Amino acid sequence: MGGAQADLTGEPSSRRAGSITKATHDQWALSRRAQLAHIHSLEAGIRTLTHRLSLGVGERGTKRAPGGYRSRQEWFAKRRRLGVLEDRLAAERADRQAGRVRVTRGSARLLHTRHHLAAAQLTEDEWRRRWAAGRRFLQADGEGGKPFGNETIRVTPGGEVSLKLPAPPAHLANARHGRYVLTGTVAFHHRGEEWADRVTGNRAVAYRIHEDTQRQRWYFTATWTTPPLKTVPLAQVRAGGLIGVDTNADHLAAWRLDTHGNPMGEPRRFFFGLSGSAAHRDAQIRHALTRLVHWARRCGVAIAIEDLDFAADKTREKHGGRKRFRNLISGMPVSRVRARLVSMAAELGITIVAVDPGYTSKWGAQHWQQPLTHNSRKTTRHDAAAVAIARRALGHPIRRRTAPPPHDRRDRAGHRTVQARPGTPGREETRPSIPGQRTRSACPDASAKAGDQCAQHRSGHTAEPGPGNRTPSRSVTRNG
Repeated sequence: MGGAQADLTGEPSSRRAGSITKATHDQWALSRRAQLAHIHSLEAGIRTLTHRLSLGVGERGTKRAPGGYRSRQEWFAKRRRLGVLEDRLAAERADRQAGRVRVTRGSARLLHTRHHLAAAQLTEDEWRRRWAAGRRFLQADGEGGKPFGNETIRVTPGGEVSLKLPAPPAHLANARHGRYVLTGTVAFHHRGEEWADRVTGNRAVAYRIHEDTQRQRWYFTATWTTPPLKTVPLAQVRAGGLIGVDTNADHLAAWRLDTHGNPMGEPRRFFFGLSGSAAHRDAQIRHALTRLVHWARRCGVAIAIEDLDFAADKTREKHGGRKRFRNLISGMPVSRVRARLVSMAAELGITIVAVDPGYTSKWGAQHWQQPLTHNSRKTTRHDAAAVAIARRALGHPIRRRTAPPPHDRRDRAGHRTVQARPGTPGREETRPSIPGQRTRSACPDASAKAGDQCAQHRSGHTAEPGPGNRTPSRSVTRNG
């Protein structure tokens, strides 16, 4: 590849040669990340297979680890699969050490379509046009301080596009300084005001031009780098409450909580679909997150989301024949939602709090689903999980009730709630300490009553046990 790049970048300018090499490097880096993720997936599958093969046939598993296989036939089949995965892992590790990756310019899916033209309802000429369009693009990185933020592809605030031609085709320029001005104009409807501010201030903006043969259109994409995110103190984030978000396969369940951990208003659900092409799925997730961050911006609060990672759970070795469950967790776009939410929230100045996902769904359904359900609202498990996530981010316990005291105590069977009712005075204050002994023979405020009796010249301290008052009397005799 190095010799081909040297031949290809010999005639163009250094700016265009840098653009070509950068595009190649970006594809290589993406393939390296995908290769590392595949190695981690193979390692997780091998660990699970090794553990289950070490157990006896039919041996039951634990809560955190699966058990043995159900039959000798299944054990033998998994033993063979273990050898296959070990061979694949050895090959991937060898490729990674050698720095070798597999890159298909134009997408591997389109290359696979070439062998199934009838199923794709395409002719060879139509496929050729798509293949050529997928491999043909023009891009240029931004340059700060240059006119309109880019010297190679320049776009004015009015939408006029001009290209800096290389030396060989410089005679085709139709403007000064070897530039070619396109007849059409461009417009950025999404975040157009922010783009106009950047080009007006001559700040760096990168552009990419590519063709869509299906829609017979040319698309112009503008990108730029945002400043690094600032870390906000957790106490400042909790001051105004939070919005807890529970990520699911087809929607985001959200509920707003105040600073004391009490749910406010009604729960929200932001639905998205995961069918169709990758661009369609990405657009659905983006629309759902847009509605979520705009709601958080109107409320003026931060967003709490679970730090989920299903990398080790997506292998079929861990869950065996539970195909529906494996498809469910494989379809949850947790990493994409988290990455997009952080980037979109940073643009609006909204803080994101990552929460430990342990037991949020279980404890939320156990302690919050039934209390938050009434005649006009049916709370789901996902809504209750959103409450649990927000309470954990606020530093409050998720479980509302403690274990009941033993039957030999004053309080018989029954739970004592941790959270007071909304109408209780001083429910958010610390509970004051009650003076005096806490026994059956004396009330908690015995010391105060004893003091009053002494002040009123009473003959005996009926509420205070002592050497001379073994049996308290309920009658009082006044002196004189």
